[in-house]
Amino acid sequence: MVEIQVVYEGDLHTRCTHGPSGSALETDAPKDNEGRGERFSPTDLLATSLGSCMLTTMGILARRRGWAFEGARARVEKHMVATPERRIGRLVVALELPAVPGEARPLLERAAHACPVKRSLHPDVAVDVHFRWDV
Repeated sequence: MVEIQVVYEGDLHTRCTHGPSGSALETDAPKDNEGRGERFSPTDLLATSLGSCMLTTMGILARRRGWAFEGARARVEKHMVATPERRIGRLVVALELPAVPGEARPLLERAAHACPVKRSLHPDVAVDVHFRWDV
């Protein structure tokens, strides 16, 4: 169990603190939803979590197997929908990955798809994942 404290600071801003480490981040509502877009929005953090989780899960496997994985990158596009209610409708993840042994690729791709954040998303959220190797 991990506790995260979230405080509403007014003007659509929150301050979020990670209990175990004390690390903090702030959010703002996006411009298209009455905010100023000065910080990550809550839905931006969900998209960020997906990319980070995929790379972390792949990194765990790579470390266990002794495969170099430093420099791997994820770019996540978040597409909102307005109907039937405002929510994330689609996430497009582009992973740029270092050269690894050929047999490693399907295992790492499977690890990305099995990350806990992806598994936690509602099936109505489309997730498109693209792998680009040897970058």
